[in-house]
Order: sequence, then structure tokens, then C-alpha cells
Amino acid sequence: MQFKSIISSVAITALMAIPAAAQSTHLRIQTHYGPETISGKNAAQFIDDVQVMSNGEITIEMFYSSSVVASVETFDAAANGILECDMTGGAYQTGKNPAFQFVGDIMGGYDTPYQQLGWLYKGGGYDAAQKLYNEYGMQLVGWWVVGQESFASSKPIENVADFKDWKFRSPPGMETKIFEKLGAKPVVMDFTEIFTALESGIIDGADASILANNKGMGLYDIVKHATYPGFHSMPSDHLACNKDVWDNMPEHHRRIIDTAMQKLALQQALTAEFENNKAAAELRAAGVQLHDLNPESRAAFRAAAVSTWPEFATTDEAKALVASHTDYLKSQGWID
Repeated sequence: MQFKSIISSVAITALMAIPAAAQSTHLRIQTHYGPETISGKNAAQFIDDVQVMSNGEITIEMFYSSSVVASVETFDAAANGILECDMTGGAYQTGKNPAFQFVGDIMGGYDTPYQQLGWLYKGGGYDAAQKLYNEYGMQLVGWWVVGQESFASSKPIENVADFKDWKFRSPPGMETKIFEKLGAKPVVMDFTEIFTALESGIIDGADASILANNKGMGLYDIVKHATYPGFHSMPSDHLACNKDVWDNMPEHHRRIIDTAMQKLALQQALTAEFENNKAAAELRAAGVQLHDLNPESRAAFRAAAVSTWPEFATTDEAKALVASHTDYLKSQGWID
């Protein structure tokens, strides 16, 4: 009897030592960023984090620079199974529903990436946005926010009065309406036309990207003024996955991706701040003047932005998101 008991114990111990069959998840993800950019490098680190933390159970095939479909088509490609996930941004989907404006580029609501992420993770934003994404067969996993964009300008932009009759390149949509209220003259043009338009004086300034990227593109070789820190536009990029794919992942895979995404959000904000401050020092040394709007002018811009939000909230989903942002801003004492 003792012998049988020992054999039984050994067998049970041996069975416990055999690892359970590893579960596997393979994700094809497209981003609009190139691998050499700040965002592209951070995305590569996200991939490495996920694969290492999952001990190889999760593998990711990343397609950079919109190499499978056009940027605006990435969301639908994931929803339809051509890809598993979209790592572009909600702003590309405003034609589908204007509510995506308020998860893509809120315009004027927040000063820093940390404030904007605060709405998502602490202010009820995640649940509010999730309802929108789920309607289109997608699951919002998280955001990564690079920070405030900076204007390039041929004249100083120091306060709200300087917007009067200021002609600048603007993307279409809500931004043009906000600045028109402040007396500016936004000119909608393709990104590729900025350099010629600045050189020829067709425009006085341009909305392009964050300060470090503007410097890298050579905008401050043409004009010698910049707004920094920025105030007007802070696009949020997302990771959104096909909902069926997401729901069928093991829980520990979902948790790993969510954790890596929150690390990516932190690294994106920190990296951009580091690179922007470095660029700012180099630009000052080269004679470029950097202008930080005073608190009164920032408040005036935010007021113009918040008053414009309802004009673009023409669906129930958009109205719900505007209400969520507004309630959060009030709870933090940033608007009355």
C-alpha cells in the first residue's frame, strides 16, 4: 500500500509539472507613423513589451506608414478582418460619425497629455468612448498622446489679439471654426503645400505638428516664430481592435496589451516633452522666438473651443462625449 501511495504521489507531481498548452494570439496592426519617427519607435517598444511580457504567446506584425491600406481606411480594415487592430486615430473617422472628433482631437480642452489621459482613465471617458467604438465592431484599448502641437509663424503669436487677420494653414473641420471666432483667417490646404505657401507669403503661419517635428521638417528655416508650449491641438492616437478578436483573447493577453498600452501612453508623452524641450533650446540658440500664450489668452481659446463643440455634436454619440468632456473639465475647475 505504501508503494502504491508513493507511485500515485509521484504521478500527480509529474502531471502538475507539465505546463498547460500555451495560448497564442497573433495581431496584425497598422499605424500611420514611420518606424523612424518618435511615435514609430515608441510603437516598436510597445510590440517588444507585449511579446516579452507574454513570453511569446502574443505576436504582433506591425505595418508602418499605412502600408496595407490608407490611414483613413485602417479602422474599417480592422473591423472587417483585413487587420486585427488599428493604431492610427479616431479623427480619421469623423466622416463615419462626428463623435470621433471628440476622441481624436478635442481642440482646446486640455493643456497636457496627462490631463487628456485623466479624462480617459479617471473621468469616465473610457466607458463613454467605448460605446462609440463598440457600435462599429471595435474595442478601444487605449490612447497615446504626443502632446500639444506648435504653430510656425512669420509674426509673433503672444496673445489672443494676435489672431486677428492671421492667415494660417489649418486642417478642415472644427479648428477652422474656432479660430474664425477669434478673428483668424484659417486656410485649408494639403500638408504638402505648407512650405511653398509660407515661402511665398500666401499664409502667415501653419498648423503642422509638435515643435520637434516642425523643426525637423525645416519650417523654422522659413519663419522665425513658434508657439511653445502649444495650446490649440493635441491629437490622440488610439489602439482599437476588432471586438470579436479582442473578446476571444485570453484574459491575461488582454491585460498584458492594456498594461503595455498604458506604458506606451506615458513614454509617448515623456519622449515628446524631452524632444520638444531639446528642440526649443536649439531653436532659441538659432534666433527663433518662442511664444507662450498668457493664461487669459489660453482661457479665451478654451472658451471659443468649448462653445464650438456643440456645433459639431450632431449625433447622440457626439453629444454624449461632449457632455462627458464638459463634466470632467468642470470637475477639475478648468471651466465654469
